[in-house]
Amino acid sequence: FNRNKAPEHTMLDPAPRWVLLAGKGWASVGKGIKDCGIVDDIAKHTARAIQWANKCSCYQCLDEKNLFDVEYWELEQAKLRKGGAKKGFEGKIVCVSGAASGIGKACAQAFLEAGACVLGLDITPATPSTFASPSFLGLAVDLADPQAVDQALATCAQCFGGLDVLVMNAGVLPPSAHIADLDPAQWDRSVSINLTASQRLLTASIPYLTRGVEPAVVLVGSKNAPAPGKSMAAYSVMKAAVTQLARIAALELAPHGVRVNTVHPDAVFDTGLWTQEVLETRAKAYGLTVDQYKRRNLLKAEITSHDVAKAVKALAGPDFLKVTGAQLPINGGDERTI
Repeated sequence: FNRNKAPEHTMLDPAPRWVLLAGKGWASVGKGIKDCGIVDDIAKHTARAIQWANKCSCYQCLDEKNLFDVEYWELEQAKLRKGGAKKGFEGKIVCVSGAASGIGKACAQAFLEAGACVLGLDITPATPSTFASPSFLGLAVDLADPQAVDQALATCAQCFGGLDVLVMNAGVLPPSAHIADLDPAQWDRSVSINLTASQRLLTASIPYLTRGVEPAVVLVGSKNAPAPGKSMAAYSVMKAAVTQLARIAALELAPHGVRVNTVHPDAVFDTGLWTQEVLETRAKAYGLTVDQYKRRNLLKAEITSHDVAKAVKALAGPDFLKVTGAQLPINGGDERTI
């Protein structure tokens, strides 16, 4: 650039866009899937041109000055001067568990709209078709299976290049029951999905996150961690335990630059967890009608999965680069947690 530049020239990003991998092929590099696709098309066209040229005679590229003139032609420089608003998560790679529905799906959508490449994990077989976007890789994975989790993350690294953000959201809501009446099978299922699966996903993600760009972990906890309710032991205990896991992770991963924060939603009724039966059971436990139960926060506000997703995205973004170990309630205000 310095040998050929003129005063009106602005230097392009010098980072490589095409990488040759000996014995494997090549990799395209860009800020997103669209950019990578453009690079890949150019590489394929160039490879064919080289092969055709060599069949006729031999391939010879332009000299340095002509290459510079092609790369820095006036219209390209005009585009640079005009610029454009960069999306907040452009170039970032995000993994969301429980991505096929509810809060997880809303989180995946929020990150996709912000320019990220998203790996969506869910046990639901239809997970791959959750979003019709080339920036979304949906995999049907049992998060309780450590080998399946390892393979999913390796696939993400191969397709997108690594991992920068992990959103631990997958979970189940066991049937309400007093401790005296707890079904051992329901307790064990809650341990496996709400606690152990999150630990395994976090553990498997750490080698990728420590190599990520401004890496972050956001746990989707629950109001039931700081303020449990009656008949919810199988759920509340696991949410408290996984919250403690996130706190310890914040301590352990800080030296590697990985931030770990938690959101505690409550009464997010546009998710698959909240069937009419569950709503009626929980309302009865508080001595309320279903309508009263839905509006029992201080602000009398309706909390949606998209409200939670906005908070998750914010915590994973640049505005919170100096925040770790935080716990953020998203519940419209609750006297017990305040």
